[in-house]
Amino acid sequence: MIRIYMVILGAMLSQYLSNAQVITIGATGDFSNLEAAESSVMPGDTLLLQSQVFQDGTQFLTLNGTESKPIVIKAEVQHQSIFRGGTEAIHLINCSHLILDGLVIEQQTGNGINIDDGGDYSSPSKFITIRNCIFRDIAATGNNDLLKMSGVDSFLIERCSFINGGSGGSGVDFVGCHWGTVQDCFFDHSGTSGIQNKGGTQFIRIQRNTFKNIAQRALNLGGSTGLQFFRPPLPDPIVEAFEAADLEVFSNVFIGCRAPVAFVGCIRAKVYHNTFYNPDNWVMRILQETTEPGFLPCGDNEFSNNIVHLESDLTEVNIGSNTAPETFTFSHNLWYNRSSNTWSPNLPVTDANQLIADPQFVDVSTENYRIPPSSPAVGTGLMVEEPTRDFDQNLFDQPPSRGAFEGSERANQAHIEVDDGYIEVFPNPSSNTVKIEGNFANATIQLLNINGQVLQDYSNTNSPLIINIEDLPSGPIFILIQCDLFEQLCLKKLIKI
Repeated sequence: MIRIYMVILGAMLSQYLSNAQVITIGATGDFSNLEAAESSVMPGDTLLLQSQVFQDGTQFLTLNGTESKPIVIKAEVQHQSIFRGGTEAIHLINCSHLILDGLVIEQQTGNGINIDDGGDYSSPSKFITIRNCIFRDIAATGNNDLLKMSGVDSFLIERCSFINGGSGGSGVDFVGCHWGTVQDCFFDHSGTSGIQNKGGTQFIRIQRNTFKNIAQRALNLGGSTGLQFFRPPLPDPIVEAFEAADLEVFSNVFIGCRAPVAFVGCIRAKVYHNTFYNPDNWVMRILQETTEPGFLPCGDNEFSNNIVHLESDLTEVNIGSNTAPETFTFSHNLWYNRSSNTWSPNLPVTDANQLIADPQFVDVSTENYRIPPSSPAVGTGLMVEEPTRDFDQNLFDQPPSRGAFEGSERANQAHIEVDDGYIEVFPNPSSNTVKIEGNFANATIQLLNINGQVLQDYSNTNSPLIINIEDLPSGPIFILIQCDLFEQLCLKKLIKI
């Protein structure tokens, strides 16, 4: 679902139709502030903010573009349009197809920017993009957030900074939000949490971000929400409810932080290919804060292909009551405690293919947590469909390195694509044979297991290729095809049933 949304965003970001207006906002502009211009804005228009400090107080806006003609609020010069002070800078209500670009939000006493559905849970704000913005120095100490989103679907937050948030709030707070991506952002002292996902939040991808010095939980995967604030509304009676579900935490770097990851009343969260350096108190927490009848216990979550580097002994996993830690999956993580040669992590379940070794970071003094080809993390990770790219947006090799960075020298000599369109594998899943059709003359074709070991080799075979999988173990099998037709590796996942 997230991948489909990204395609939609690509269409949104194309140049707007020639009849769109550019409306200047500022002391010498068409309007002095955003609220004054609201009634004049049409789909496709750009509200161009002059380089100045805006101190008009909260700007309440309801703006609705279309897929082909989004409305853009943009700084004329990036980071020179500064919204300072007030309770909030901008409050967006029931908006759609809207882009915010290059703004600075600082010193608010409530939330920095607030985006919501206006209390109508059946009509979320949707298709919102926030990019290249700086949120900083909030002037609040309570439960106030640099960016607050309640009832927002299909959104993208990218290349933003969240710095010096409130002592009781979050950098980004999602309540009942769905189908969104937060990527390539920077969080430093952003509050009690970096990103909070609660109140029925689902289908969120958090990738390639940096989290530093977060007071409590860098990522709060779940939380505690008043029952009346869940989106969509909870059924009566409540059945199989959750604070958050289907979250993807990919290729991030965590530096310090009291607890980098907290699973709190969430289910089906995947924490893959992250690097954790010197957490303060725990690596992760498994908690259940919403315990009303009908809520599922925190469980069925995954922690795989990560690197965890500790400077001293601590409690790796803090487990609270009313949770299901035995349903978690730990696999192919690399752990290292610099203070001990005999240490091993204390986990709720076995970490399959665990490594305890020095990851050989390039230079921790400059916060460079990349790994050299000699690192034991290189080439030893679990093969997964996602993520395909590391923190630097380099492609992961197959098998991949553990952690947020791919260390293989050959990882980016080939382009790895899934579902490239040249190769068809069917039926999938299958219990006995599969047929592969496509243009793969003189191709290298191999079947790999989930650990990257070659099960069968069908190189230089003509199309169609019939593969017998009847004697192979059940579960995922990867078909690796390198073709002369295109300078790519094609990786297909097949399920043996």
